[in-house]
Amino acid sequence: MEKRVALVTGAASGIGLAVAESLANAGYQVVMADVNAEIGGQQANRIGGHFVKVDLTDASACKALVAEAVERFGSVDVLVNNAGIQHVSPIEEFPEEKWNFIISLMLTAPFLMTKYCWPYMKAKGWGRIINISSVHGLRASEFKSAYISAKHGMMGLTKTSALEGGPHGITVNAICPAYVRTPLVDNQIDAQAKTHGIPREDVIETIMLKKAAVKKMIEPSEIGDAVLYICSDSASCMTGTDFTIDCGWTAS
Repeated sequence: MEKRVALVTGAASGIGLAVAESLANAGYQVVMADVNAEIGGQQANRIGGHFVKVDLTDASACKALVAEAVERFGSVDVLVNNAGIQHVSPIEEFPEEKWNFIISLMLTAPFLMTKYCWPYMKAKGWGRIINISSVHGLRASEFKSAYISAKHGMMGLTKTSALEGGPHGITVNAICPAYVRTPLVDNQIDAQAKTHGIPREDVIETIMLKKAAVKKMIEPSEIGDAVLYICSDSASCMTGTDFTIDCGWTAS
């Protein structure tokens, strides 16, 4: 059987890398996209993927990324919209340019990637689009206005795309994890400590795990496993959903 092709954004590290590894180990041909060419290229060589350096805030670059994947492998069967950043700041101090960047990267780019992959999935009558959202796509927290706005918007994009994709064999789902043990999360600890006025060593317990019933960080591989399940035949009737992996955060 011809290998299916998966395109993963933000694949140089963290969740994106774990997803790329899971897909590659399951036999997918994986296209790994990231702005970090040095690390991304090394990781792609390690797992047998194909790396593309791309700035997803550039609409033409999003289109070119899909075109390169199709030119090299013939199609895109699975799209994982994962790329993102965090910025912790009160609203009155939030830089406008940072707001625009986050919305462009984390909401506009997933829409464009979906748009450009759509015709190839539709032509095959099969496709899987998986948006890596967050528990913050379902719940709000203070000091993350752009991030939470983008993730809430991604949930709307997921549901609308699912309704349009169903008749064509395309499912669209969002994975909504709580805090995952990644460089992205580690890099925001100092910012959280400053914003909340607490010591750095208190951030994980009093901020990140405060609302969780299970007091632990999620491992990136758990998200990779969830992606594989959504791509499987067992999840063929699953679409428009929030696949929540939040240690019980949203249970209350």
